[in-house]
Amino acid sequence: MIATSFDTARLSCLPLRVEYAEEMATVLAGDLYTFTGGEPPAAEALGARYRRQLDGPGRADEHWLNWVIQHGENLIGYVQATVTGSTAEIAWVVGTDWQGRGFAKEAALGLVAWLKAHGVERIIAHVHPDHAASAAVTAAAGLSRTDQLDDGEYLWST
Repeated sequence: MIATSFDTARLSCLPLRVEYAEEMATVLAGDLYTFTGGEPPAAEALGARYRRQLDGPGRADEHWLNWVIQHGENLIGYVQATVTGSTAEIAWVVGTDWQGRGFAKEAALGLVAWLKAHGVERIIAHVHPDHAASAAVTAAAGLSRTDQLDDGEYLWST
């Protein structure tokens, strides 16, 4: 499975390229790491991460799919999926400058539609119990919260 471009009403989701690292380092700067930990990546580190992601996991039964989210001329975040068999684990991040406008919800809905169109049957996500915005995006994307905690995050599933 290979990530291909997809569009929503306001967004274009473009397959990841190393060349996006510099602009994405700016997008990912800011207070995005409260629930996930870590700190904003520098452009060089992000480029190295993108190269690893594009190389993939090296296992035939697992696929790493990564997209940047574009609104107009600006990159504003990313969506990603790890697909194993007919199950995908998804995640998304929208830069703080673009939050509160429904972009994460729109991108997540587009990602779920793309995955289903490509044969994925089950979609899961992990959301911190205190991250109400991510919980709302996950629910809008059609996933339901389970009672299962994994590393302090609830498992959500279709």
